[in-house]
Amino acid sequence: MGDILKEYRAACDKTGMLLGVYCSPWDRNNAAYGTNKYVALYRQQLKELYSNYGNLFISWHDGANGGDGYYGGTNEKRLIDKETYYGWDTTFTMIRKMQPGAVVFGDTGPDVRWVGNEDGYAGETSWATYTPKAPDENKKPSNGYVKYWLATEGTKNGEYWMPAECDVPLRPGWFYHASQDQQVKSPYTLLDLYYKSVGRGADLDLGIAPNREGLLHPNDVQALKEFGDLLKKIFSANLAKNAVFTASNVRGNNSKKFGTSFLIDNDRYSYWATDDNILTPSLTINLASQETLNVIRLRENIKLGQRITSFAIDAFVNAEWKEIASGTSIGANRLIRLPQNVTTNKVRLRIESANACIALSDFGLFKEPAHLTAPLIQRDKSGSVKITTDAPVAGIHYTIDGSEPALKSPAYKNSFLLQSGIVKARSFEMNGEASETSTRIFGLIKTAWKVETTAPIAKDNKKENAIDENGGTFLSTISGSASGSFPQDVIVDMGNTYPVKNFTYLPRQDKKTEGIADKYIYYLSADGVNWKEVATGEFSNIKANPVEQVIQLNQPIEARYFKFSVVHVISGNGITIAELGVQLKMP
Repeated sequence: MGDILKEYRAACDKTGMLLGVYCSPWDRNNAAYGTNKYVALYRQQLKELYSNYGNLFISWHDGANGGDGYYGGTNEKRLIDKETYYGWDTTFTMIRKMQPGAVVFGDTGPDVRWVGNEDGYAGETSWATYTPKAPDENKKPSNGYVKYWLATEGTKNGEYWMPAECDVPLRPGWFYHASQDQQVKSPYTLLDLYYKSVGRGADLDLGIAPNREGLLHPNDVQALKEFGDLLKKIFSANLAKNAVFTASNVRGNNSKKFGTSFLIDNDRYSYWATDDNILTPSLTINLASQETLNVIRLRENIKLGQRITSFAIDAFVNAEWKEIASGTSIGANRLIRLPQNVTTNKVRLRIESANACIALSDFGLFKEPAHLTAPLIQRDKSGSVKITTDAPVAGIHYTIDGSEPALKSPAYKNSFLLQSGIVKARSFEMNGEASETSTRIFGLIKTAWKVETTAPIAKDNKKENAIDENGGTFLSTISGSASGSFPQDVIVDMGNTYPVKNFTYLPRQDKKTEGIADKYIYYLSADGVNWKEVATGEFSNIKANPVEQVIQLNQPIEARYFKFSVVHVISGNGITIAELGVQLKMP
């Protein structure tokens, strides 16, 4: 038998990467889970991992607070007290002793915190310091609790230095599913996430899912390569490299030790500094010639803390200073993506407030290449597909057979009907330049569908919201007073008999969790009277990652009716459903 971690260690060493390990504390197959015996076993696993494979860069953990599983073959639900069960203080002390150089990640630290979402972004204001808060202010917060908004922004002047980790999957979900091969995030989508995570002083943890053969799908590889190429293209040339920097103050008037030359020396810990009492200095950057820019980079020397609390940037345009950007936190890295290109030969940084004298280690100006925006593909309830762009283009070409759109593909002129299937589209310019490909997979058309619920619909809500092809609306049975009982069912008459292959469930998309289903049963029926259970299970990560869920059947089943029975919800006394759908056996 092979040693997968040994191979992982060797691969990291070969590529010059640092090694991190995540051993989930929730083993849903272990018969002892929920007992003290399991916690001891978990620590033994960590000891093995941390003893035999060299130095670690990070020890990664999450709350993992129990739930449904096949514990020793017994299919049941086991809940634990997340505040006390794992004994994180003891575990972290062990890790410190065995791997003293490793940072420890958990929902609330102790070294790196979860940002509070699985969408891959930190707050526009992003403090590396953080003061954990528990539901009960008198109770010590555990590793399994995080206050979302506070984690996303951090805590200004917080108690601990605990920068954020922004996790997001490359695909809609964390694990490989062939049905998601056409739903890989595009290079420019990844670039946008980079600006909103790394560009806000946080870490981007991008989840990449190998298939059952341990290989990455070509679509994943291509997206990652093009994303990497974009980063190299943007940040390879600092337009301020040969500029003349003039600061309103230099610490002790000592340019050799604290001067502005350190802003462009590629050293993260050399820095321009001001005297102790100078908290609002300015910095003027005279470029060698007129330059067109749209990205600005600032970095503080984080060994000295996060000091700057607000700033503004001006450009000299048409013989006068014009403010082009402003912000709050800087920290380890701040990338400002301007909404439009700016052409100038002079830029000015104004520090508007700070907690201590300035210790700025980097100033950069860059140009992100122009690119066409990928089209937006939409379909209404009648099955009419519409393809649009947010800016004029020479043309849009599309396909419905899964192939990549090219100039020879059909040109989009007017909306068209599509019963079900895949639509791909690209924008093109006259010179043949093309955008990224937009992809939408549509289930069965819903023109003839009718929907009923076994629980009363909430006030001012419509049951048809669950089948209106609009993810921004949702069906709700949440009551303002009485507590609801479960299961609660949604029954759909598709108007005809179809070979149903997959079900889809889109949870509400408004960042709230009330009514989101996490346990379900699906039924099919030919007559709406006699029902057959065809799928049952749980959406184990839907709270943090509320993307469309696809439930696959082993083989197509002929049916006219389906029933989505919600057995349990994350919170609330009713159910919420943004959209239900079915996918057919493709011809």
